[in-house]
Amino acid sequence: MNNSKSNFPMNLVETAANDDSFSTFSKVLIATGLNETLQGEGPYTVFAPTNRAFEKLPKGKLDSLLKPENKSELTAIASYHVSNGHVLAADVATLTETKTLQGQSATIKMIDKKVMIDGSNVTLIDIASSNGVIHAIDTVMIPTKH
Repeated sequence: MNNSKSNFPMNLVETAANDDSFSTFSKVLIATGLNETLQGEGPYTVFAPTNRAFEKLPKGKLDSLLKPENKSELTAIASYHVSNGHVLAADVATLTETKTLQGQSATIKMIDKKVMIDGSNVTLIDIASSNGVIHAIDTVMIPTKH
């Protein structure tokens, strides 16, 4: 697949910001400064939690994470959803893990032809952008180390 900037004029941050289902994740990217990284050349693969995924967090958890004093924890969580490289769904199906920008690896499994990453279901695949690809997930992944 040709993924040149001329085919996809928006970068990952713009692509997420223009999709209402990623408005919370977009807010997290800005709060952590990860939006600056994801506007770079890349390519990156983003496993982006939908707004519904954030709603599954314990009550008050997101508000707490968005406080300035919790920026390092929020940054660890956000960067755990991003990997270097351009990995399409067909590629994900052949992997058992992916190294995240946070530093840890996230486990990838195929169950009944559905992709899961760290226990989260991939619900929408291959959302293309100029510098990578987004896969929507239904649960916020939490790294074991922050």
